[in-house]
Order: sequence, then C-alpha cells, then structure tokens
Amino acid sequence: MSTNFGDYEAITKTVQHYIDGAISGKSDEMRLAFHPGATMFGYNGPDLMAVPIEELFNWHNQNGAAGGLKWHIASIDIEETAASVRLELDNWTGHRFTDFFTLLKVEGEWKIINKTFHSHH
Repeated sequence: MSTNFGDYEAITKTVQHYIDGAISGKSDEMRLAFHPGATMFGYNGPDLMAVPIEELFNWHNQNGAAGGLKWHIASIDIEETAASVRLELDNWTGHRFTDFFTLLKVEGEWKIINKTFHSHH
C-alpha cells in the first residue's frame, strides 16, 4: 500500500469536520472526525489535561461557536495507515491553539485517535 493524493484529500476532509464543528458550534459535526476511543492531551493553564475526547465535545458545547475562527493546516505526514496533522487555529472564541492530531485509517476511513494541543497565551 502506498500513500496517494486520495489519502491527503481524505485526511483534509476529516480535519474539515473538526473545523466545521468549531465554527458552527455543533459538536456532532466535530465528532465525525474522531474515533470514539480518541484522547486529548494538553495544558489548560498550568494544569495537564489527559482526557477522553468526549471532554472536548463537552467544552465545545459550553463554549459555543467559533464564528471568527481562522485556521491553517500546516502539515500532513502520512505513512500508509498512520498520519499526523499540525493545525494552527486563531480566534477560537478569543483563543489561539496549535493542534497536533494523530490519525489512523480504520476500516478505510481516516479518524483522529489523539489530539494534543498547545494553548498560546
């Protein structure tokens, strides 16, 4: 199996679900990007977060739509069935983040299995 442009397009589409959900405020749209067992790691101030991805959806439901969100996929790296994505986000309801996603091709679909983030202050 080799990496092809179809994999880049499919991964971009997966990340787009995350972005569209952020902008719309609908975690159900965002949820489409993630494997149900996905995890999230990062610092919320000085506190380490190491939680199931459901915590992201709960936060997003409380935080609301990020209508002014600006974003850029900085990199996509693929090796057959595994991939990583670096996503830069600005003005997520006033916050700036760098997200690092690990993706796995599960039953032919790319799913985010881990989100590690950096919150810029």
